[in-house]
Amino acid sequence: MSEKDQLATEIVKKYSTYAAGAGLIPVPTLDMAAIAGVEIKMLADLAKVYGVPFENDRVRPIVAALIGGYAASNLGTGAGGSLLKAVPVFGQVLGTLAVPTFAAGLTFAIGKVFITHFASGGTFLDFDPAKVREFFKTQKASAA
Repeated sequence: MSEKDQLATEIVKKYSTYAAGAGLIPVPTLDMAAIAGVEIKMLADLAKVYGVPFENDRVRPIVAALIGGYAASNLGTGAGGSLLKAVPVFGQVLGTLAVPTFAAGLTFAIGKVFITHFASGGTFLDFDPAKVREFFKTQKASAA
């Protein structure tokens, strides 16, 4: 593993922890917005490590498209957990347990996908979410 890849992996671990913390926000949907913000910031930091130009407006739809293919079957855990927080007591406890774990795993998987892409010379301009969805699923599964 190169020095860049080691630094990038440490960044991903750090932001996965931050995403778990954002998942603890007790307000439904505000937690998901905070998690998305953490992921965007992580990608900005990863881009710096690999010398890839970062444009916030370009990154948001890329992340959304990447997650979109995964969302059909699995994202309900995070979004459902977030919405559970609106149910007094029982829902709040379940949501507080589910969302941080989901957020950390999701952020880790996104980070690993982009480390692989950037390490192979890729940029945000040539990133194709459809080509990496399977890798994304395996990274998400290994993070959980």
